[in-house]
Amino acid sequence: MLLTEDRNLSGVERSNSSPAVKPGGKYRWVIVALLFFATTTNYIDRQVFGILAPFLEKEIGWNELDYSHIVIAFQAAYAIGLLLVGRLIDRLGTKIGYCLALVCWSLASMGHALASSVRGFAVARFALGISEAGNFPAAIKTVAEWFPKKERAFATGLFNSGSNIGAILAPLMVPWITIQYGWRMAFIITAAIELIWVILWLIFYDKPEKSRRLKTTELAYIQSDPPDAAVKIPWLSLIKYKPAWAFAVGKLLTDPAWWFYIFWIPKFLYSKHGITLNKIGLPLIIIFLMADVGSITGGWLSSFFIKRGWTVNKGRKMAMFICAFLVTPIILVSQVSNIWVVVAILSLATAAHQGWSANLFTITSDVFPRKAVGSVVGFGGTAGAIGGMLISTAAGLILEFTGSYMLIFLICGLLYLVAFGIIHLLVPRLVTIEM
Repeated sequence: MLLTEDRNLSGVERSNSSPAVKPGGKYRWVIVALLFFATTTNYIDRQVFGILAPFLEKEIGWNELDYSHIVIAFQAAYAIGLLLVGRLIDRLGTKIGYCLALVCWSLASMGHALASSVRGFAVARFALGISEAGNFPAAIKTVAEWFPKKERAFATGLFNSGSNIGAILAPLMVPWITIQYGWRMAFIITAAIELIWVILWLIFYDKPEKSRRLKTTELAYIQSDPPDAAVKIPWLSLIKYKPAWAFAVGKLLTDPAWWFYIFWIPKFLYSKHGITLNKIGLPLIIIFLMADVGSITGGWLSSFFIKRGWTVNKGRKMAMFICAFLVTPIILVSQVSNIWVVVAILSLATAAHQGWSANLFTITSDVFPRKAVGSVVGFGGTAGAIGGMLISTAAGLILEFTGSYMLIFLICGLLYLVAFGIIHLLVPRLVTIEM
């Protein structure tokens, strides 16, 4: 192994490794649109349960600890899945691996309609967690295959914004479907949408060098970074590298906040501000629409810095620090009585999280060879899911015995700055790993 810094002949650190090659086409953005679609459906399925939680709490009869156990079942499966599926995606390739993952999580989501107890929902959530683990390793690997480094953060931000669109569409669709047809159909109808994606993916996706729809000039642009070595990369060899641990620490410390937003914001708005199922739509739409803006803006921001001549290291980390700082006002949200001020603070936090996430994901493709990206993302995602399990356990205990959200929001507000500091200590400078 050799670590090589991004430098020119005079020893000065360059902003990126891509030579001045013009794009010559836009088909790579069609691929981003497919990733966006898949991520949107991924989060619709994930969000349905959180939106229905106050309703199902009365229907099924669970308490805060029962709810946290159901959430943990999903997160435990997600952690296991990410540990395994990243390597599987690297072996099967993105076309087959991504398609297989999406079909499985669609069936698992429909399976929620069969549940009628805490145990039944826990089983359904476990199945969904295992299969949904395929989304981000496959999507990040696809971006690494289809984009040069200088565009990857922006492309990642675009497809990652699908998670927020999913979180916006869910509160529009789920209450209406539930009121009209019952809560079981909410799971079935939202999951059925994914079959459309499977057809589009099989038609339009292939590796750049095999795609008949890609212009030669655009292919040259995509491949303008120095090529990766054509070698097999043992999974265990990845965990020897500090950048892999830096990514894992970033996910371990900051993913818990996002898990909490997804599964507890609807309950927080219901219990503290009286926002019921038929009124929850607008607040959640605003909160996750701003997360969408944050995802795109955060990815664009580091790409903007790099295109202005900043190094990849400086550009990525400055964007991450800005996002980490913008999360901190959430510390005060539990003490605010005005619902729209609450929505504004939560919106800023979700936007900053997604901007942070777009850049954190992109670090993996900045540092590791394309063949290893899926495994690294899976490794870090497992850490993030473990962090989610910890915060779900803490949230269940704290809310069951105190009823107060103050301590949980305090933790969420400080995690990002702590994570940024540790990442910088582990990897003071982003360098390319050659294997």
